[in-house]
Amino acid sequence: MKPKRPSANPAAGKPSPAAPRRTLSREAWVAAARKALEKRGIAEVKIDRLARRFKVTRGSFYFHFSSLKDLHGELLEEWRRINCAPFWKLRETAEIDGYGFFSTIVHVWVDEDPFSPLLDLAVRDWARTSKSLGKEVAEMDDLRISLLERSFLAMGYSPAESIVRARITYFHQIGQYAIAFKEDPAQRRRYQPLFGKVLLGPLVEDPHESVSI
Repeated sequence: MKPKRPSANPAAGKPSPAAPRRTLSREAWVAAARKALEKRGIAEVKIDRLARRFKVTRGSFYFHFSSLKDLHGELLEEWRRINCAPFWKLRETAEIDGYGFFSTIVHVWVDEDPFSPLLDLAVRDWARTSKSLGKEVAEMDDLRISLLERSFLAMGYSPAESIVRARITYFHQIGQYAIAFKEDPAQRRRYQPLFGKVLLGPLVEDPHESVSI
């Protein structure tokens, strides 16, 4: 009987070492939860579903979070940081130029840096199931409208007309988000001067100024 030739691969026949256990960061869990929230709503933000997506165990989640409520809290902090903080900062502005202040408010939405329309809509929908969150969202709506109202007052409009114009502007913006309105960029640019004329009215010194809203 001929002796067996040694294997060219010393590791041949040995079991493969176990793959290292995957560890996800807290930020990765929050990012995945935010994506689920924006696409399918808060009811779809579940530990098991997120774990299956990452192909990890529930233990990976509990390494970073004490509970699902803890993750929900992080999502709300994300909303406050990118969708509320810019308006809180504007609230502290002491003296304003009416048109300039209006333009600054509008560009928080238009520039989306860091403002996120998808996150704003998702949190608004989430607020339908939470009384405390509903109150917080309503307070943010009131703040945004009051900032717009302040800009119209500074332009010289009466208090009554300022609040109406502020509401029309805000409801217009939220409505665009709600119906996911899309428009050819070139066509939108053509309409911008008209938006300025309609939303700002005849009291604006330069009615040809465009409003990207």
